[in-house]
Amino acid sequence: MVRSTIEEYAVKANFLAQRLAEYLAQNLGIKANYFQENCSPSSSSLRMNRYPPCPYPSMMFGIIPHTDTDFLTIVSQDQVGGLQLKRNGRWVSVKPNPKALVVNIGDFYQALSNGVYKSITHRVIANQETERYSAAYFYCPTYETVIESCSKPSLYKKFSFKEYREQIQKDVKATGDKVGLSRFLL
Repeated sequence: MVRSTIEEYAVKANFLAQRLAEYLAQNLGIKANYFQENCSPSSSSLRMNRYPPCPYPSMMFGIIPHTDTDFLTIVSQDQVGGLQLKRNGRWVSVKPNPKALVVNIGDFYQALSNGVYKSITHRVIANQETERYSAAYFYCPTYETVIESCSKPSLYKKFSFKEYREQIQKDVKATGDKVGLSRFLL
């Protein structure tokens, strides 16, 4: 029963992500079926997150600061809070709302939109007393999908999702950090 509920949630999250991606693409001149052709439920993923209470929350993160590598991430979070985004160099808490989802633009959408839409740095801070739960649906292209900015001059060179993921893994192994889109700037 739990499995079927999670699978149903993933199907609905994929449907929503595709519609949001298509809606955002309207202003960019991207063809209507772009996301149907380049994304599939099998290339996307749903992650269920549990953050246990942490006795020393100031000394560690629930999730370290990062940007998402996908097109879009749809997050459903509980009422504990902890999600923060970086805005103008400062961390801002995202207030939980039981009637709303959080939508993050990912690195691939930033490159596709030529920087019109921004992939924002975010993190989860630990809570000393209460565990936190969230579900994140990562709307990803297939590994073969090549990103080319929708407008010229392009800020980014053409690259595939596979190349991008491989570069991130190399950077993390070499430096301990995700370098991200700056590696693909022209």
